[in-house]
Amino acid sequence: MEGKKTSVFENGLIWFGASVSIAELLTGTLIAPLGFGKGVAAILLGHVIGCVLLYCAGLIGAKRNLSAMETVRISFGKKGALFFAVMNVLQLLGWTAVMTRQGADSAAAALDFSGIFAQPTFWCVIIGLFIAIWIIIGVTNLGKVNVIVMAALFIMTIVLSLVVFKNSENSMFSEGAYDDALSFSAAVELAAAMPISWLPVISDYTRTAEKPALATSVSVVVYFIGSCWMFIIGMTAALYTGGGDVAGIMLGAGLGSVGLLIVVISTVTTTFLDAYSAGVSFVSIYGKIKERPAAVIITIIGTLTAVFAPVNQLEGFLYLIGSVFSPMIAILIADTFILKRDCTKKLADIRNIAIWIIGFIIYRIFLYIDTPVGNTLPVIVIVIVFCFAAEFIRRFFAKAGSKSK
Repeated sequence: MEGKKTSVFENGLIWFGASVSIAELLTGTLIAPLGFGKGVAAILLGHVIGCVLLYCAGLIGAKRNLSAMETVRISFGKKGALFFAVMNVLQLLGWTAVMTRQGADSAAAALDFSGIFAQPTFWCVIIGLFIAIWIIIGVTNLGKVNVIVMAALFIMTIVLSLVVFKNSENSMFSEGAYDDALSFSAAVELAAAMPISWLPVISDYTRTAEKPALATSVSVVVYFIGSCWMFIIGMTAALYTGGGDVAGIMLGAGLGSVGLLIVVISTVTTTFLDAYSAGVSFVSIYGKIKERPAAVIITIIGTLTAVFAPVNQLEGFLYLIGSVFSPMIAILIADTFILKRDCTKKLADIRNIAIWIIGFIIYRIFLYIDTPVGNTLPVIVIVIVFCFAAEFIRRFFAKAGSKSK
């Protein structure tokens, strides 16, 4: 994304579009077993944890004018960062497929369609086509189009909120019908995992900001508010309907064509970011292709995957993303803000790669441990402590070696 810089307002619009999505609604429905009060607490706590990390990731790229995967070189070196770039392309391709399919399924069921309009495949193609158009236009050129689209999406989301909350007033006081089906810790982790899934993405957009620090802050705050809002809508609707089907929720709320527009527009504006960033990450792996063509190719592959592959296992997918990228960002935060290390000139930093492997294993172990704050925060703290310990040991032996000479 060369040339033109993005304003603070434009960055805010981008991340509002990211936050209003079917995935956020669906993940919110998973938290319904806790009941409204505990569910809201878990959603807010998880988003605070995830969004603090998201802010740190975005600020690093914004201040250094680096894409998300370029910032990873700071801790892991040129070749060491390639692993995370590959993992990021794969997870963003997965997100493109998941979001496209979820949007298509919901669109096909949003009205009483028949024939081709009732087929998810048709809507996969429509959504994929609009994502490709968004990519070709580009973030810095969307301008008034994005303002109009986001204003419409905001109004329609207000309508969805009013309808859901009006119909669910009694359900909001429910303590959850299946309290043992989901622990508070697991709910916090689901809420944290959504902003964490954007960690390897945010710098691809903050790097072009006119005012890096302010644009990053606004992006994260807008995303926090929008994502929490969507989670709570999804959870509340699930408490009311007793299910997690977004199309069923919208049909039950009587939204009809408004529901269809929410589904299609929110899917496009969110999935566009995934597909474009996959293109940016692919360029860091193979530099002979430009970002937009790579992103369009990812969109095509993601759309085909949405049509032909089963891609609806959202919960396990979110946990996998957390286990890969939470330890990575912890190491990057420690090196950038605390230890002031820079490995960009190295081929690979073996020390940080070893710490990441330990962090990955610890995260997977913590999936089976209930804590009041979920998995991510303890893992982040443990990984940063490992970074401190490794640096302390290095300096100790370096000092001892200099004295012995």
